[in-house]
Amino acid sequence: MNPVIFAMRRPLTIVVGIIAILLAAGVAVRPKSVDQYLSQYGVELPLKRMPVDIFPALNLPVIYVCQPYGGMDPAQMEGLITNYYEYHFLYISGIHHVESKNVQGNALMKLYFHPGTNMAQAMAETINYVNRSRAFMPPGTVSPFVMRFDTGSVPVGYLVLSSETRTIAEIQDIALFKVRPLFSALPGVSAPPPFGGSARTVVLRVSPDKLRAYGVSADDVINALVSGNTISPSGNLHVGNSYPIVPMNAMVRDPKELGTIPIKVGANPAVYLSDLAEIVDAADISAGYALVNGRRAVYILATKRADASTMSVIDEIKRALPSMQKELPDDIRVSFEFDQSPYVTRAIDSLLHEGALGALLTGLMVLVFLRDWRSALVVVLNIPLAIAAAVVGLWICGQTINLMTLGGLALAVGILVDEATVEIENIHSQLDHTDSVALAVRRGNSQTAIPRLLAMLCILAVFVPSFFMTGAARELFVPLSLAVGFSMIASYILSSTFVPILSTWLLQHHSHSHAEQHGHRSEGQPGSSSRNWFAFNTYRDFYGTFVSGMVAARWIVIPAYLAASLLTIGVVGSQIGIEIFPQIDAGEFRLRFRAKDGTHIEETERIALGVLDHIGQKVGPENVDITLGYVGMIHSNFPINAVYQFSRGPEEAILRIALKPHTGIRTEVVKEELRTELAQKFPQVRFSFEPADIVSEVMSFGSPTPIEIAARGGSVAENRAFLGRVTTALAELPELRDVQLYQSLDYPTVDVKLDRIKAGRSGVTTSQVARSVLAATASSRFVVPNYWPDPKSGVGYQVQVEVPQPFLTSIDQLGAVPVRQSETPLLLRDVASISEGTTPGQYDRYNMKREVSLTANLAGTDLGRTSARLETILKRVQAEYDAEREVNTQNGVKPAAISYEIRGQIPPMKQMISGLGIGLLLAILVIYLLLTANFQSLGLALVAVSTAPAVVAGSLVVLLLSGSTLNIQSFIGMIMAIGVAMANAILLITFAEQARREGAAASTAAIEGGKQRLRAILMTSLAMLSGMLPMALAFGEAGQQTAPLGRAVMGGLIAATFSTLVVLPSLFAFVQSRATRASASLDPGDAGSRHFVPGTEEA
Repeated sequence: MNPVIFAMRRPLTIVVGIIAILLAAGVAVRPKSVDQYLSQYGVELPLKRMPVDIFPALNLPVIYVCQPYGGMDPAQMEGLITNYYEYHFLYISGIHHVESKNVQGNALMKLYFHPGTNMAQAMAETINYVNRSRAFMPPGTVSPFVMRFDTGSVPVGYLVLSSETRTIAEIQDIALFKVRPLFSALPGVSAPPPFGGSARTVVLRVSPDKLRAYGVSADDVINALVSGNTISPSGNLHVGNSYPIVPMNAMVRDPKELGTIPIKVGANPAVYLSDLAEIVDAADISAGYALVNGRRAVYILATKRADASTMSVIDEIKRALPSMQKELPDDIRVSFEFDQSPYVTRAIDSLLHEGALGALLTGLMVLVFLRDWRSALVVVLNIPLAIAAAVVGLWICGQTINLMTLGGLALAVGILVDEATVEIENIHSQLDHTDSVALAVRRGNSQTAIPRLLAMLCILAVFVPSFFMTGAARELFVPLSLAVGFSMIASYILSSTFVPILSTWLLQHHSHSHAEQHGHRSEGQPGSSSRNWFAFNTYRDFYGTFVSGMVAARWIVIPAYLAASLLTIGVVGSQIGIEIFPQIDAGEFRLRFRAKDGTHIEETERIALGVLDHIGQKVGPENVDITLGYVGMIHSNFPINAVYQFSRGPEEAILRIALKPHTGIRTEVVKEELRTELAQKFPQVRFSFEPADIVSEVMSFGSPTPIEIAARGGSVAENRAFLGRVTTALAELPELRDVQLYQSLDYPTVDVKLDRIKAGRSGVTTSQVARSVLAATASSRFVVPNYWPDPKSGVGYQVQVEVPQPFLTSIDQLGAVPVRQSETPLLLRDVASISEGTTPGQYDRYNMKREVSLTANLAGTDLGRTSARLETILKRVQAEYDAEREVNTQNGVKPAAISYEIRGQIPPMKQMISGLGIGLLLAILVIYLLLTANFQSLGLALVAVSTAPAVVAGSLVVLLLSGSTLNIQSFIGMIMAIGVAMANAILLITFAEQARREGAAASTAAIEGGKQRLRAILMTSLAMLSGMLPMALAFGEAGQQTAPLGRAVMGGLIAATFSTLVVLPSLFAFVQSRATRASASLDPGDAGSRHFVPGTEEA
């Protein structure tokens, strides 16, 4: 049944359906407080709320593998661990490439897969090959952490634990075993181990002087510990009818008992551990420190899972804080810092306000044109109802409330009036020909049903390509497409059902009185309703005269239009910037710095405090909200932390600074000034800024800097030399900042070279010497694990032998370490030479090839403009290197075949922009085919899509004039504008072609079609421009992200409206001047067909 007839016959059915939609939308977006209130009375709604987030889940096909091996140097990690993993990982189905980073004690591997890979299967295969790889690895290699980690899984805050009285080791232990279990159990939270402290450990601090005095070595102490504190399972004893457990104190109950373990027994006085070592309940050797407001503390990253809601996760954390505090001692305080929810809330609220303001302005524009508040009310009511229906559709599809879906809904606000406005305008035209409002409503809807359907399909068609995209572009574009699509479908259904009902109810008295007042019905006669509406016939007549001249000069107009559009696209397109996502200023920034390779963490901490102090003085201490940092390496006890926050050595620190709201400080200006000032104050330190706020972190796709250049194919030294050429050439790009090698390649070493002949003659083995050196420079836990279970807490802790670092501060002291038990101690320098040297502090690989990389930031320009010049420079450097290599090869010296790869944000930007560009072309093609099918004419479809160049040109001009770039948002706006432009073109073409088929000449029909649809096109265009205005003006927190979208739509729509009303009639007249009036039908029973045979109509 015709939907209009059905609605008008059963109006209450439609009203009930609308109420159901509103209720469903209310349930979907209900506040969390509603659920909390109902839960007090034991009522829980079984329907899930729509999660609220900043972005949709990106679902990037990446798996991380984190492998620790405490104490192994980077070369050992690479050759003995990572190499076997990479070899086996390349067997996994769908693998694209494997990247690895190897530093002391840790290896981090990233497995990238081709789009469309079944990640569940990939994860299963990864774990399978992990198990196989470990069969080839050194003894003591523990299982790695294997996890999916989407770039959407970013920290949403920091859970900070601090105390004025407790040591960092105590806070770390409490955070690890009391707070983290509570924290990890919260829905949607992925909680890594705490940052900032070392694991609680029972330490035997051995004095080298006492070792020499008693004639024992550190290896002897280790052996005594292993034999004197051993794990022994408990048996059972059958005593009568009882079967008791028989535990033994083979493992000490109290750490002090370790002092009674003998080392030397026999004729001489016995030597016990207590004679040589101080036994303390302390912590493992520190690898790094966390700083909160310049003080040491411990924090846990509050990281949401990729499919979790940012707002829900933060709400759960805040609600759990009191219960966490109750679990802690009174002198430890827990707080939630760097909370990202205010930004998310403000961003979403501003989008909602922009949408509401856009709807209001749209209604006002309709009221200006129709000068009838009842008609305007009918049109405006269509907007919230369509939005509510779209929300229900998104809810059913499992989408979240985020910047993309809200952007789609805000974008749809201006378009939603199109359906109802066209219908209302036609209803008023029909009221001039009948006294029955219901009949006018029915006729008005029937006449516009097909054009409205085509307009809706054109707008939907532009979003069809998004479902065939891949990667992050698809994950970002599809939710917006669904939001717009559901809104448009709902708007069409409402305009065919609800609008007729409401029009019949509201317009009847007004329309009758209005008609009777003037006594005229024909449009265009004096006193008619259409003339009263803003005296529009005056403008219509002027427009008719103007467009007649344009049609007459169509041989000039059409080439001029095409030339101007294409020239504008070419010139403006070459000037406009390109980036992934609009840049924002969230009032915070993150700084990573590296001191001289091998700098001790205590010195790095001192530098970090100096940097923080300088930043505080720079921006004003009163403007700093909070500072947070991490100094040093990720401890090998907690390797998974490297996934969230990778650190390369003790010389490195990451500092995060948040400014208070409304300070007026521009972070980009501050960063540019800090680059100069910090370089002068700390000349030996390298600085680099990284993404800080949640939007920038997600949109950086895991890259610490926008530009990364990797060189591979040669040795580390050869790759480094190649990048030296690149660094020199990059001086041509003045916009580059923080250009530096990513890896630490000159890490200092103290090389101990054992003379195995001397060692053999002295009666010691390599393993004995190695264990003695390890105990003296690190601890015994790396080679001989030993444990003590705390009976109070039920937690097991490691027991390790180490020489306190203050005892060994020079090469001479290291050489004096005993390596054998004897009356005359055998020292390390007796069997080995010790010298200083350097080694790479990090080995990076790409598909089993070593590589060295260069990173850089940008300032004052966009990534797209720089990337084009960067590629030109790199191609030149590569060509020069290849030419030199060819000459050297001819001379008998064959250098390595080194190649480069650009990484960072440039590849995803190019992939995303090219995907959107192809999507734009596909959208035009889809619309062309759709219109061809409707009009049964290739020419008319071509006329309709001829406005596309004007849309693109108009969007680019407005983006350039407003200082915006070509990015995801502006591309989406441009695509949307094309759909709306086609919808307007269809209105004009449909009426013009109808007039031509009724006998009018093509030029006359074109002019008449323009005149008849002038008001409808202007009204819908101006209404949409009004709806987009708040978004384009960048009101609110989210304005910086969504403004390019609104600006692109406005620019494209302004140009499209001009071309539709001014140029399209000329194109129609040109294309249809020689076209036949017969239809393309081949049916002999069709009276409009050229093949019509009279008398066969019924066949």
